[in-house]
Amino acid sequence: MRSTRTLRTTGTAIAATAALALALTACGTDSDPDTGGGDGGGESSEDAPLNVAAGPVPHAEILNFVRENLAEEAGLDLEVTEFTDYVLPNTALDSGEVDANFFQHKPYLDDFNENQGTDIVPVINVHLEPLGLYSNTLESADALAEGDTIAVPNDATNEGRALKLLADNGVIELADGVGAEATLADITDDRGLSFEELEAATLPRALDDFDAAIINGNYALEAGITPADDALVIEDSEGNPYANFLAVRAGDEDDPRVTTLAELLNTDEVRQFIEDTYQGSVVPAFGAPAA
Repeated sequence: MRSTRTLRTTGTAIAATAALALALTACGTDSDPDTGGGDGGGESSEDAPLNVAAGPVPHAEILNFVRENLAEEAGLDLEVTEFTDYVLPNTALDSGEVDANFFQHKPYLDDFNENQGTDIVPVINVHLEPLGLYSNTLESADALAEGDTIAVPNDATNEGRALKLLADNGVIELADGVGAEATLADITDDRGLSFEELEAATLPRALDDFDAAIINGNYALEAGITPADDALVIEDSEGNPYANFLAVRAGDEDDPRVTTLAELLNTDEVRQFIEDTYQGSVVPAFGAPAA
């Protein structure tokens, strides 16, 4: 990760606050941005800025492409507020500090809503960041041996996703039927491997401390890792339920600013930007979110 600070698109640095003690947290530090662009949850004017909370890479980069190349012609005043964690984009949206967010997938949002009592809904899918297995010492997943340690994300949704990736590639075996909800307790054959649970945002920095690590695509990119080239194994994008989407508070789906942004995020221009910029490390996943 480039920084534990939250940054506004204006370049103003915002001081980081203490991490929230939430069991589903999938990232490191929290921050409290001076967003200013949210409407506090009330009705919004079609001409008012739309303030969207986003992870730095690739979410904010995609939004900034839209802001710089497509939004003005579409009559949209788009603001982007960057967050470096997986909690505050939702709490800021829920409180009305921002109008929308773009950083998460459906399994994570479902878990967040259930645990936090929020009512945030997806609007439109944009892209997928394939989860990958990385190592600074091994050349292939087959080189993993008894006694080696693999670091995995410690949040509920991404840990199960990581274990499924390992099982799909023959590194471990899982109990029948657990799928992406797997926990370490569901491993039926660990092949002599050990597992260490860490916050997802810390995994790139901790890679030297382990034989291998499962790293989320956005954190890999922020750390200068190229998933399409560097991953020992990587998720298949076809039929993958972990597409990242634009989300809003329930009831705001028909806000004209939101519908305009949703349309822009699924344009051919954005598809080309994703394909050219990320070269398979991030892939377009346009369309309606899963029910």
